[in-house]
This record gives sequence, structure tokens and C-alpha cells, in this order.
Amino acid sequence: MAYEVLARKWRPQQFSDVVGQGHVTRTLTNAIETDRVAHAYMFVGSRGTGKTTSARILAKALNCEKGPTPYPCDVCDSCKEVMAGNSLDVIEIDGASNNGVDQVRDLRDNARYAPARGPYKIYIIDEVHMLSTQAFNALLKTLEEPPEHVKFIFATTDVHKVLPTILSRCQRFDLRRISVQDIVDRLRKGCEEEGINITEDALLAIARGAEGGLRDAESALDQIISFRGKDIGEDDVLAVFGLVSRHVLENLTMAILKSDVPQIIHIVAEMDQAGKDLQRVVMELLESFRNLLVVIYAESGAAALELPEAQLAYYKNIAPDFEAGRILKIIDLLVEADGRMRYALSKKTLLETGLIRCSRAAETATINELLKQVADLKKNFKSGGAVAGSPSATTVSFGTSGQKKKIAPAGEVETLLKTWYEIIDQVGKADLLAKSSLLNTAPLKTTETQLVVGYDPEFTNDRSRLEDNRAKLALSRAVERYLGRQLSVVYEPLKADDPRPLPADKPMNSSGAGKTQMLTKEQQWYANPVVRLVVDAFNGEITDIRE
Repeated sequence: MAYEVLARKWRPQQFSDVVGQGHVTRTLTNAIETDRVAHAYMFVGSRGTGKTTSARILAKALNCEKGPTPYPCDVCDSCKEVMAGNSLDVIEIDGASNNGVDQVRDLRDNARYAPARGPYKIYIIDEVHMLSTQAFNALLKTLEEPPEHVKFIFATTDVHKVLPTILSRCQRFDLRRISVQDIVDRLRKGCEEEGINITEDALLAIARGAEGGLRDAESALDQIISFRGKDIGEDDVLAVFGLVSRHVLENLTMAILKSDVPQIIHIVAEMDQAGKDLQRVVMELLESFRNLLVVIYAESGAAALELPEAQLAYYKNIAPDFEAGRILKIIDLLVEADGRMRYALSKKTLLETGLIRCSRAAETATINELLKQVADLKKNFKSGGAVAGSPSATTVSFGTSGQKKKIAPAGEVETLLKTWYEIIDQVGKADLLAKSSLLNTAPLKTTETQLVVGYDPEFTNDRSRLEDNRAKLALSRAVERYLGRQLSVVYEPLKADDPRPLPADKPMNSSGAGKTQMLTKEQQWYANPVVRLVVDAFNGEITDIRE
């Protein structure tokens, strides 16, 4: 007898044998048991997910001599004919080669005749999206109101090419890609039946390469058996299909996360020399980082990944050490690298540069991390934890938590004298009338809670304007930008020997003269001790200010 490939030999014969499509088989089983079988079904899914297999099992269940039954006997003549593909009542049509309107007219004419043996005449049209528009239109009326003995079952990989008028007349089932774990379990069971010794890593490598298609996995296993015999290891699978081992992927993943560029270059060079598909490596890395991201976010719900236990344990082990924002950056860069590599002559060069960029993203702090550290610094600052060696430590000292802050006033008056006219100009933005009165004043001293401002006795009449609450509040807020704390303002007359604002510091007029001595906005913010503490902690600079 001629050899039968594993994909055909292991083809499911019962609904319970179909792998990974429980939502489809359960619905069809219930429909048969409750006598609610529709006249037209549309099976949608990628290759190797069980579309044609499900259609044949449904046809067999409807025409079984014991049926219709969700559990066909597989021994009656009708079941055997369906399994052999020579049943007169189950007509399988290839939509790619029978896509004309003439073939559909013949189908429509033959549908009127009663079935030869069973209760139903069943038409299975594979790759139905290949039918022409005229052929679809010719089928519409028959599909909407077929004879009672006719059932239509369509299968397609490109459902978007099927006319909506066809879809609306069918019950649609979307067949999912089969999970890696389900493929591994099915291959393991088949290997046990065939007496084949194969390692778990080898099964996992085959399942990864199948990309959700069980038929692809079975065909790959068939090829490996021809190459290696009945004792198969992971290296055999990798050698035949150019895949990358799970351990190499894990090492490359960790090298990226730890920004180990020499290790990245070394691993890429080894893969290139071994003839691995570098484009596929990017896809494998994308899947790896996606799994890691799911584990970081999902925690206990990570079991939904349906990964083998050893692989899931690996992701759970490393997830606490890495921040999700960085993983998202790496995924974005891998997607970009994948798109560029599709049209590149030197895939190795693009892969190396892409992974190096990923490694840099892995060590770059995200905005969320920076904000968290800033919040921690501010909390520490407020609770009395001035950072040793920071600029603020020379001008600000704190007691224990819960005590009042003790501000060292040394240097504060000098700072205010140098910038007094700039402060007056800021007050003028809030209270224009107070600005002219403040031109005849000068800062005298600061205490823990107060700023003492002297006014020229010659202009005593202006004091009432200076004592206005709005003017005092504007002055207090302007001073806060330079001293980093808000003080209440009190006034007293100037004495002859009291220091005055430096002559070089001239008041600003409406034309903008005198701006040469004006501190920039960044410098003003940097004078704030809290801001200075954060900037120095990150060894950074102020580039943008948003108020």
C-alpha cells in the first residue's frame, strides 16, 4: 500500500478529535442534536486550522446511516465514502479552478436532484473567495432558498473577498490559529502512537515554526522523520528548518534587556553563519517580548498564553526585573526592523543595528520611571531628606520629619538684590500699579517666614499701594521663583546704609530695554532648590518649561 503522510493519516474523524476549535465543534454538535442545522455554513481561518476537516466531519455526521448524528459511526458505507472522497452525495469543489459562472450554473441545476444514498446532498466549496463576482451572483438565489435536501459548506482563507450578500446567507465560523501547546500535545500523542522518540524542545520548535497551523506541523514532523528516523532531538529540527533554538532566543532576549551589545553581535554572527532565517529571528523575538509584556501586565492571567510550563516559568522569572514601558519601546523597534529587513540586501547588518537600538531602548528610562523618581525626590525633599552634595544642601537644611523647616538665609538677600528689577517686572504682570511703587524699594532681609522690604522714606505715600494684598501676594510669588519658598512680605523704611539693588540692574521698560541682566526662564527655574535637586540627580538640563 502507498505511504500515507501524517497529515492525512492523523486527520480527525470526529468532532472531538478536532484540535483547538471547541467553539466550532460544540456549536455544530448542538445544532445536529437539536435539529437546527442551517442550510449554509462559512468556515473562515488560516491554513491548517481545520476548515476542510470540519466540513467533511459535518457532511459525514449528516449523512451517516445512524444519523444525522454528531457522532458518525465511521463504519457505514456513507461514512466510508465521505472519508475516501468518492461519495455521490458529498461533492467537494475547488473554488480556484471552478470559479466561472458556467460551473455554478451546473451546480445549481444538479442541486435540484435528490441525493443518491443519504438524506442530504452536500456541496463543500473550498477557497470559495476565488469565485468570480458573476459566479457569486449566480449562486445567490439557490443559496438563499435551496431545496430541503441541499446543504452548502464553504471554506476560505480570505473572507474579505467574499461578497457580503453571500456572507449574509451563511452561518459563519471563525477558526482560530491553534496554540503552540495544543500543537505540541497533538504531535506528542501521534509520536507515541507511531513509536517515535522525540524531545519536548523538538516538539516545541516544530510547533513554533508551524505558526498556528496543525497541518504545517504534521508535515514538518513527517519531513524530520525522513531525515532523522525515529529518534529526534531539537538540533535535528533546527538543522532542517533553519529555526533558532529556544535557548538562543532566551539568551538574545536577555542580551537586549541587559544592553549587552557584544553578546548581541556574537549571537547574530553565529546565527548568520549557521544559515538561520534572520527575518524569522525578528518575528521570534517579537513573540518573545510580547509574551514577556503579557506576563508583566497579566500576572496570574498569564496562563492565557498557553505556553509550555517551562517557557512560561522563564517569563515569570524575569518579568519583575523589567519595566513594561521599555518592553513596548523594544517591540516598536522590532516591528520597524522587520519592515526594513523585508526589502534589505544585507539582513544581518539591519538586524544588528536594529537589536543595538533595542538594547539602547532597554536602558533608557521611560517618562513614567522619571516621574516616579521625581516624585520620590520631592517626597524625600519635603520630609527632610536633602541629598548630600546637592546644591540645595548648601542653602537648605531640614530637621527631622514633622519639625519646621529651618531655612539658612545666607545669600538670599544678595540673590534678591541682583534680580530685584526682574522680580518687580514679574509683579507688574499681575499688578501694574504696584510695579512703579516697587521701583523705590529694596530687599533688606529674610527670615524663616518673612521677607522684609525697605521703601524710600521720600515715597511714603506709596506704601498704601504696596500694602495692598494683591501686590503683596504677587511679590511673594515672584520671590518664590528665586528662593524656592513662599514668604510673607512686610515693609519698613530704608536707612542710608541699607544695600540697594545693583546699579547695573535697571528696571525693564515697555520697549524691552534692560533685558541683558534678565535671567532666562530656565535659570529662574533652576534657582528653585527642588528643581535643581531633580536636574542634578539626573545629570540633566532644563530644555522645556510648561506651566
